[in-house]
Amino acid sequence: MDKLKMHSPDLSQDNIAKIRDLFPGCVTEARDEVTGQLRLAVDFDQLRQELSENVVEGPHERYHLNWPGKREALLAANAPIAKTLRPIRDESVDFDSTKNLFVEGDNLEALKLLLENYLGLVKLIYIDPPYNTGNDFVYDDDFEDDFSSYLVRSAQLGLGRERMVANPESNGRFHSDWLSMMYSRLRIARSLLSDTGFIFISIDVLELANLVAIGKEVFGNDCCIGVISRATGTRMGSGSRGVARELDYIVVFSKTSESNLLGLPMSEQEMALYDQQDEKGRYLTRSLRRTGGENRREDRPTMFFAVQDPDGGDVYPIAPEGYESRWVCSKDTYKKLVREGMIEWKKVTRGGESRWQVYQKHYLKSGRKEVSDLWNDVAGNKKATKELSGLFGKVKVFDHPKPVDLLRRIIQIGTNANTGDIVLDFFAGSGTTGAAVLTQNAEDGGNRRFILVQFPEDVGDGTEARKSGFSNIAEITKERLRRSGRAIASAPHHEGWGGDIGFRTLEIDVSNMQDVYHRPDQIDQKDLLAAVDSIKPDRTAEDLLFQVLLDWGVDLTLPIRCETVQGKSVFFVDENALVACFELGVTEELVKELAGREPLRVVFRDNGFVSDAVKINVEQVFRQVSPATDVKSI
Repeated sequence: MDKLKMHSPDLSQDNIAKIRDLFPGCVTEARDEVTGQLRLAVDFDQLRQELSENVVEGPHERYHLNWPGKREALLAANAPIAKTLRPIRDESVDFDSTKNLFVEGDNLEALKLLLENYLGLVKLIYIDPPYNTGNDFVYDDDFEDDFSSYLVRSAQLGLGRERMVANPESNGRFHSDWLSMMYSRLRIARSLLSDTGFIFISIDVLELANLVAIGKEVFGNDCCIGVISRATGTRMGSGSRGVARELDYIVVFSKTSESNLLGLPMSEQEMALYDQQDEKGRYLTRSLRRTGGENRREDRPTMFFAVQDPDGGDVYPIAPEGYESRWVCSKDTYKKLVREGMIEWKKVTRGGESRWQVYQKHYLKSGRKEVSDLWNDVAGNKKATKELSGLFGKVKVFDHPKPVDLLRRIIQIGTNANTGDIVLDFFAGSGTTGAAVLTQNAEDGGNRRFILVQFPEDVGDGTEARKSGFSNIAEITKERLRRSGRAIASAPHHEGWGGDIGFRTLEIDVSNMQDVYHRPDQIDQKDLLAAVDSIKPDRTAEDLLFQVLLDWGVDLTLPIRCETVQGKSVFFVDENALVACFELGVTEELVKELAGREPLRVVFRDNGFVSDAVKINVEQVFRQVSPATDVKSI
């Protein structure tokens, strides 16, 4: 019976496996110097031969972004960790029924732990990372060892509240440390996005250029949708040499170059402009001749040509002032528009003369419009502060929250209402993203889900948050979600809304497994009897269940119920998606009964069987009764 691996994916090994698929002869096996186990390794000499003249190395000039610490950031992103997520029911809302998640802990570790469960499933990511103003804290991603040592060390380190360190401008690696923090996280975030997914990143001008540069490296040039300028409504800081900053920015990337944002819903006035209709639906017409700037023939000579009017005459793009103008498209595109029925001719009378004029049809498709890259019509920072303090009795428990309306706009253009789209924010802060998901669902009847990640960063002595009883930011995030949820549920809402205002709280912690599980080579013979049970004594059955869910890549919000079967507690996840029994004294009769339910997956405690004979027969029982079941142990 195979054992679960109990650690996050080793992305380096996954990448080597992808190289093996393309160039099988370039991948071999080598023995790990720490664990002694065989691992995949790349034969770079052979790979150079395969790539021939396309290899760029050494002093050769090339276009790329580099900084001190980039290599370590890549290693930190790829290295596996032996940690787990422990459910905290007392800190959750509607734990058993909600589809939303709140993860407390280091967001790089959270992304790694969530990777197998939500690989390619996240529709929208929004993050508001530290702006690196010189007064911010950044993550200290300490990576100096090889992968195996890093994995072992991760199994022993706790929540690590010391992980947040100050990044003052006097730091010699001021920009480099910020880039390293962002680079490792964006690499994993990209893997979580679906092929039609998007990521929106808030930033100010100080690191805007660097963020765009690393975003293009991670996502690709063709996937950079643009940079949105947002009016904050307030002056930020004292400005820079006479220029006051009243904008911040949102950098937008897509997972693939084919993805397009949905656009914003049109108002009734905008819908009324589509005042014509044919068999294809409602449409409006716009002149085929270019108007406004760059509308002369010399601006685009290939767009000056004759088109045939319904009477067979030639019509050229001549401006009312008499100069030669141009069309909005090329001759080939015009022919395509004609074939597709997108051209309409109208007779117009000017100066007593009747003549033909050509127009292009624009159909009302989804009732949505393209979004401008200037957002000066959404709530500013003052309203955001007022919104949040209003939930906490007019106490300012958090600095610089983002407004709910801003996140709602991002959700509107980046997600569908009724397809269960997942929205991820791994710099959750005050929880605005979660509140916005709940608010938008209540308005349009959607069933979007959120995953929020927040580190338990200390709020500081003497702050209003501390005076209000909060010790860290994660506590503020959770309480904001609770209070927002109650307010949304009690307000008028869409009749089709399911009413999910809850969230499951999961906390990142050291592995549920004893050191013998991760470091069998370092256990003395005299300690073997004490190490018979590889599970730590302070861990509950539900702790073990969630580590199994992580290891098997199962959705962490699936419904869970516990049933007593033959005197033993058995977990049923989404009924038969996963069955787990971590009790001691498991008999063959219990194994047969569980096999009779034909679950997709089943897991037992490795030392939980009443005898070795029962343990040996488990796979045989399932092979006979439920051959499709995947059987494993911990």
